[in-house]
Amino acid sequence: MFTGIVEEIGEIIRIERGSRSAVLHIRCKEVLEGTRTGDSIAVNGVCLTVTSMGEGGYTADVMAETLNRSSLGTLGPGSRVNLERAMPADGRFGGHIVAGHIDGTGTVQSVDRDETAVWYRISAEPKVLRYIVEKGSVTIDGISLTVAKVTEEDFSVSVIPHTQANTVLSDRRAGDIVNVETDIIGKYVEKLLLPQETPRKKSCLTMEYLAEHGFL
Repeated sequence: MFTGIVEEIGEIIRIERGSRSAVLHIRCKEVLEGTRTGDSIAVNGVCLTVTSMGEGGYTADVMAETLNRSSLGTLGPGSRVNLERAMPADGRFGGHIVAGHIDGTGTVQSVDRDETAVWYRISAEPKVLRYIVEKGSVTIDGISLTVAKVTEEDFSVSVIPHTQANTVLSDRRAGDIVNVETDIIGKYVEKLLLPQETPRKKSCLTMEYLAEHGFL
């Protein structure tokens, strides 16, 4: 589990692409502290397993499903990425519950400055927007943010200077694709409120039963 508080901006050194998968080579420093092979690190909000480590970075495998559902397939050498280690049990919960399993991607429609804050308006599919509520939480490229406005076609967030300076959100421009993960609590609530289908019991009424009781 993650909290959406980015710990470090890493850099893609190299990508080994297969026919349906890829291996990311990521340059970083801070997130390597206390990390071992097999641990999880969120890359732009996508939970990936550390497969090997070196002095200045690590590698992570990306499967076809992840490439298809996220913006990781658009990365290349030199791309900057948000990095966050999985939350320790004794750590501070600075953001919100982030699974690292994105719900889809969104497209930046506009970037507007409002004094010190920067507004990002992001469009997304209806299946993603249905779980985004005003004043609720949303994760964009692994960053925990508060939703300021929602319409039928998009949603907006207002970003403070600290977040702008310490994440790759400052690199995003209109037309860019971002990873979006909605608040998992809403999805669980919806699931629990849906009517459950009761398994149909097999009928004991057979031709033999009817004959035995004088109906035939």
